[in-house]
Formats: sequence, C-alpha cells, structure tokens
Amino acid sequence: MKVLQEPEKCIGCGTCAAICPALFEMDGAKAKLKGAKSQGKSLVLEKKFTKDEEDCAKASADSCPTSCIYVK
Repeated sequence: MKVLQEPEKCIGCGTCAAICPALFEMDGAKAKLKGAKSQGKSLVLEKKFTKDEEDCAKASADSCPTSCIYVK
C-alpha cells in the first residue's frame, strides 16, 4: 500500500493527525506524513502497513477537507 500527501494543498486543519497519529503529525501550520519521502510535489510513504494503519490512512483521506491525501 502507498499513502501520498500533497502538502501544498494542506490547510493545517489537523484532522488527519487527530484520526491517524501513527502516520500524520502537525509540522508547524501544516500536517506531515511521517517517514515519507519527497516525490515531486508529493510526500510518499510506501511500506507494509498494519490493518490499523490502513484503516486510519483511509479515514484520514476520506476526512481531509482539501482531498490532499491519497491511499493506493
């Protein structure tokens, strides 16, 4: 599984970090995908996720008001 975040679209509401603190944290005024690598304008985290991480990543993507989180 892969989680992508477009930090430029982030408005810093903190929903993803509240829903999924295992994968997201606030970094100043914006959220940041923990342990992600920069790939163009996106941050990408690709690894074997636990079931809980998969669930919270999907919930974060669904709850993001700017739709800047993608789960593939």
